[in-house]
Amino acid sequence: MSQQTHSHSHLSDIAKQTTSRLALSLGLTAVFVVVEIAAGLFANSLALLTDAAHNFTDVIALGISWYAVRLTTLPSNSQKTYGYHRAGILAALVNSTTLVLISLGVFYEAYRRFLSPPEVKSQVLIVVGLIAVVVNLVTALLVHRGSDRDLNLRSVFIHLMGDVLSTIGAVIAGVIIYFTHANWLDPFVSVLIGFLILWNAWGILRETINILLESTPRDVDVNVMVRDIMQVKGVLGVHDLHVWSLTQNLRTMSAHILTDDLSISAGADIQRQVNELVFRRYNIAHATLQLECVDCEPDSLYCDLNDTSRERAKAMRQNK
Repeated sequence: MSQQTHSHSHLSDIAKQTTSRLALSLGLTAVFVVVEIAAGLFANSLALLTDAAHNFTDVIALGISWYAVRLTTLPSNSQKTYGYHRAGILAALVNSTTLVLISLGVFYEAYRRFLSPPEVKSQVLIVVGLIAVVVNLVTALLVHRGSDRDLNLRSVFIHLMGDVLSTIGAVIAGVIIYFTHANWLDPFVSVLIGFLILWNAWGILRETINILLESTPRDVDVNVMVRDIMQVKGVLGVHDLHVWSLTQNLRTMSAHILTDDLSISAGADIQRQVNELVFRRYNIAHATLQLECVDCEPDSLYCDLNDTSRERAKAMRQNK
């Protein structure tokens, strides 16, 4: 089985296991949103209403992520030759953008309440907040698996963990308000929650933009990769090298490999070795390699990354 086939099969299995957990999280969160909105209005608590608004976006985020994960299982076709792997990245982009907008909305409403703090029913805030902690923690744990390797799942996980932290903050504020009647703590906690959400959202947003711009993965050093490929017997140079990501854990690359004038079978063996190397060291499951037995053209992209390898190749041919 090729690396590409193995990778696609593995991703399909993960997708099927993930959809049921996302669906369960979606159902639990949707039910609790209704309860929390009612409690927030009754208690006149911005912290609870903020958390309810965040929970509502969790419902949207979970729905988008669930649909995106299902899309990734669809096979490629003549119109989508890479399949639907980028659906998860688009979902992460939408989810992280909504997190930024929610944070800005929280800051505005908190500012208004700082000017005129309303009375907060602290007992309702405490009880509902404790229930919210349990519900949000359960739903967050349901989608945690795989979130370290998938931006789509990570964006949802941060949505849900943001809710866990925000409800803990709301409970603490409720306890202090109960004893001190310091109603200004309610919007103050909301501001802290808003900054936390904004900070996490920005990290996801930045990474999704890098993937959509087809930037080189952050943990891949192109110069080191060129040196590694040059260690393969028969490789005299590397140029026109591109490395990018379809998703956070699905990478691809293309490169021109400079060799001597070899037979097709010898060239195929070099391609096989390079493919195994980049898969093992850089987790690149899809590599398109073009073998060449001519000098690198001056205008080829990234030729300047490999000046020393070209000089080495020429020296080797002169010594023969």
